[in-house]
Amino acid sequence: MPRSPLPEGNPLTEFVDNTVSAIDVRLSELEEELVRLQAARTALLGERRGPGRPRGSRSTSTARRSGRKPGRPRGRRGGNTRANQALELVRLQPGITIPQIAEALGIGPNYLYRVMPRLVDDGQVKREGEGWHPVAGSG
Repeated sequence: MPRSPLPEGNPLTEFVDNTVSAIDVRLSELEEELVRLQAARTALLGERRGPGRPRGSRSTSTARRSGRKPGRPRGRRGGNTRANQALELVRLQPGITIPQIAEALGIGPNYLYRVMPRLVDDGQVKREGEGWHPVAGSG
């Protein structure tokens, strides 16, 4: 056990030695618990460490950790997302512009400049001039 840097006669020496000893014991307990938790997590997720990878290393991609397979598109969340709201406005008002959509949704137009191209990629809207139109058969 490491000894305190304090001289032998100092009354704090025993306190420091006991505290360091207690910390060392607790650290070893935590190391054992860490190993058990990592093993349980691995068993639940069906993951295995690769050769040379230490326990708990994260060499998997974010996409892998999110539960989807690598190379698979993420897909859009269900529910009342901004993309779904924008799509509904385009269906109700063909030719609507991004500033008009932003005003109707109460959000900044910059956000929609990211959302609308995704709707185009999904084949749900198309751009004609400055306005946005629903693609036939997308609704």
